[in-house]
Amino acid sequence: MKIGMVSLGCPKNLVDSEVMLGIIRDKELEVTNDPAEADLIIVNTCGFIESAKEESINTVLQMGEYKTQGSCKYLIMTGCLGQRYADELFESLPEVDAIVGTDSFTDIGWVIEQVMAGKRLKHLEKLESKNVKALPRMLTTPSYMAYLKIAEGCDNCCSYCIIPQLRGPYTSRPYDEVMAEAKALAEHGTKELIVVAQDTTRYGEDLYGKLMLPQLLRDLNKLEGIQWIRVMYLYPNNFNDELIAAFAECDKVCKYIDIPLQHASDRLLDSMNRSDTRAQVEALLDKLRSRIPGITIRTTFIVGFPGETEEDFAELMDFVEKQRFENAGVFQYSQEEGTVAGAMENQIAPEIKENRYHELMALQAGISEELHQEREDAELDVIVEGFDEENPQLAVGRSCHEAPDIDGNIFIENAGNVQVGDMVRVRILQGFTYEMVAELI
Repeated sequence: MKIGMVSLGCPKNLVDSEVMLGIIRDKELEVTNDPAEADLIIVNTCGFIESAKEESINTVLQMGEYKTQGSCKYLIMTGCLGQRYADELFESLPEVDAIVGTDSFTDIGWVIEQVMAGKRLKHLEKLESKNVKALPRMLTTPSYMAYLKIAEGCDNCCSYCIIPQLRGPYTSRPYDEVMAEAKALAEHGTKELIVVAQDTTRYGEDLYGKLMLPQLLRDLNKLEGIQWIRVMYLYPNNFNDELIAAFAECDKVCKYIDIPLQHASDRLLDSMNRSDTRAQVEALLDKLRSRIPGITIRTTFIVGFPGETEEDFAELMDFVEKQRFENAGVFQYSQEEGTVAGAMENQIAPEIKENRYHELMALQAGISEELHQEREDAELDVIVEGFDEENPQLAVGRSCHEAPDIDGNIFIENAGNVQVGDMVRVRILQGFTYEMVAELI
């Protein structure tokens, strides 16, 4: 019995996929990367915004074709999209044998047994008998990096976001359990540990009555073998002085702040149910830059949110121009049913959203290129991730200033003797909008 897995969406979803693969492996089922030879295929879906939903549906349909063109006999759909639209999808996708929710993916072994016995089912609630803390995990990332998920769910309830309905309330993992997994990853050979949650700054508040991320970073910093600790999804409202000190003082913690801000207009931030004002965010950014030398700040923005006026957008443009973020992602607002913002009457026309997207992206591209050019002649440690297909002497990697999959790469010339996973010292030769070119030192 060979099992294939397609994981879509965010790194948090990837960790869930790795847990499912670990459960499958412990049941002595074989995992394959080739869907054409899989007897059973699992698609772990994303249902965050419209484009993610479309990708998930298209992938399920593509995998369903292997039921007629390959070895596939069973198709299972897991993740956020299945949780959100279980009834509709179960009826409209007869090729799907089971839909598994976000609360019950750890029951995947039991679900596989059911479909192999000829049953077709929706499974959205966790089996009590399967409620175990320690779960196996089969890493799918390169050996030098791994994600460490420290919490599930979200309580922020931003008006545009469906995640709290899909993932439930914010629930921190027990501290000792997180540290034990991190230690095991270090012993496995992980060099870069990437800490993720819907909101990492809130870690521990629900379990221990206080924010525990600063202490977690200090303890992770002591682990042998780990060279970089990168933290994603840091919300501004809980970014306190204790956390700033941990970033500044822990030598393994990347001076890389991934902080989703979404907008700069106080009126829109209030409509988004965000708890910060522009002045508060600017004060935090000033503090971060003054206390953490060499910091890189990455953020995300939404354009075309309901009611966004030309004045609101101009304020956002002004904010980005003044703050000069190293990297920023821009998203056109996606109207999602079941959200507060989705029911607002003052929706923005698609062409206006498109124009604002391109205008803000062009502004940020120019800023990123200027900041990358300012790094020319600087020396950086870079982790090697691969080689250019046409030029094997040209290695591709990242420094502590770039996160995988979302930021640009560093191309290293004359690097034929280095290996994937090596940490090497380079000098930056040229900076471009999204990439830099370097040479080995």
